[in-house]
Amino acid sequence: MGTLAPDGRPLVNGHPWDSQDALELVRRAAGADAWLEAYDGLGRFDVLPLLVATDGAVASFGRDVRRLRPNILIGGVSGMDETGWPGSHLHIGDAVVRLDSLRGRCPMTTVDPDSLERDPEVLRDIGRRFGGRLALNADVLRTGSVHVGDPVTLVTGGATPL
Repeated sequence: MGTLAPDGRPLVNGHPWDSQDALELVRRAAGADAWLEAYDGLGRFDVLPLLVATDGAVASFGRDVRRLRPNILIGGVSGMDETGWPGSHLHIGDAVVRLDSLRGRCPMTTVDPDSLERDPEVLRDIGRRFGGRLALNADVLRTGSVHVGDPVTLVTGGATPL
């Protein structure tokens, strides 16, 4: 689990991110060829703080939703309808979430969340069937309480009042 020390330094399960202990934990989870390095550039995998997925996309994916690691999972969506949602907003409870773009998937999708075994075919399949992109990068425009089962309204086109 990634956290921050009181001085703001990143930790992996309580170990400094650049320690041998942290590296061993990451390699146990992601494979012997994994490494950790500092990077302050703008081009990171998770470009926005939230990941939104739909039950339709998860069904099309055909694997455990935990491989995708969404923060929000929306039910009642047909197939891959979410691919047309970038640029839209979701109203959930009091919150408004902006949907930016489809998420380019990384090798973490290859890790089984229970056994931690890696299956490279998962990422190849995402590349073949979904162009390497599955689920939506998102951020919060208006904060608010969100609860399991809250109705979700998709607002397409135009500005959303805050």
